[in-house]
Amino acid sequence: MPDLLVRPIRWERHVLRVLDQRILPLREVYRDCRTAPQVAEAIRSMTLRGAPLIGCAAAYGLALAVRRGGRKALKPAAKLLLASRPTAVNLAHAVDRMVRAAEKFSETELKNGLEKAATDYFEEDLEAGRRMAKFGAALIPRRARILTYCNAGALATAGIGTAVGVIVEAFRQGKVEHVYPCETRPFMQGSRLTLWELMKAGIPSTLITDNMAAHLMKTTRIDAVIVGSDRIAANADVCNKIGTYALAIAARHHGVPFLVAAPLSTVDMNCPHGGKIPIENRDPREVLEVGGRRMAPKGARARHFAFDVTPAGLVSAIVTEAGVVKPASGPGLRRLLKIAPK
Repeated sequence: MPDLLVRPIRWERHVLRVLDQRILPLREVYRDCRTAPQVAEAIRSMTLRGAPLIGCAAAYGLALAVRRGGRKALKPAAKLLLASRPTAVNLAHAVDRMVRAAEKFSETELKNGLEKAATDYFEEDLEAGRRMAKFGAALIPRRARILTYCNAGALATAGIGTAVGVIVEAFRQGKVEHVYPCETRPFMQGSRLTLWELMKAGIPSTLITDNMAAHLMKTTRIDAVIVGSDRIAANADVCNKIGTYALAIAARHHGVPFLVAAPLSTVDMNCPHGGKIPIENRDPREVLEVGGRRMAPKGARARHFAFDVTPAGLVSAIVTEAGVVKPASGPGLRRLLKIAPK
């Protein structure tokens, strides 16, 4: 079974081709981004999503910026990309890395040099996913029944995925009996994307509604909950798709290990704890409507926080490409950051 069950972005002849995740699984359509503003809009609109993938796309966005406008286009493009979504720290990680890389190139070297730097960033995420999957699979027992949330698979990264990557690798090792992806309101990333990926991989899976998860833990054997993350604070508090915190509470009550899989680029050592993580507050229409169709009464109001924070004390382990922090802790993260591949 290949690592790349699906390619969410493709770099082809100086064009970033983006698989439009808003219309999956009904249609597989690629949108072409030829400028940094187009990449920023693809991120903002969730045409592409997933913290590691956002970072990879931003890296290519900066490569596009200098290809069209030279060095003077770099800082405005960086500012625009950073503003596209505020919570996932991988975005800032990629932009910072690309800006620093640009300093090493002369004006004549800049276009090709930054394109290579973006490709290197993409390939590093691809390799990180492979390593993360193997570390995480070692934590999965035989005949495991796993519950997952949102989408942390190939569509969210350069390669195999984070949380779903662990599941795929554990399945390859003959450990996974069944997977229960939650639907994940309001964008239905679980039902539209994660279930689609699991089915592509041939993994037995059954979709459940978000508010079914605690009942399933109570009435059915669940051996692990595995999720991804958009930002992990220095003390190991974990920010992920809204609803993750409730899953962690339910998992702790029922004695189910709660695992987080994320690359070290998701760790923000400048953020002391989860309370300092900026939480994206999106357009309420995304809650009031489903698939563009109004579901709530006319004049109704809604709140739409895209993420929540799970305290480190509820996290059984954080799985990264450099190893596992078990249980989640700030000192454990610092240890891994010191031994991370350069």
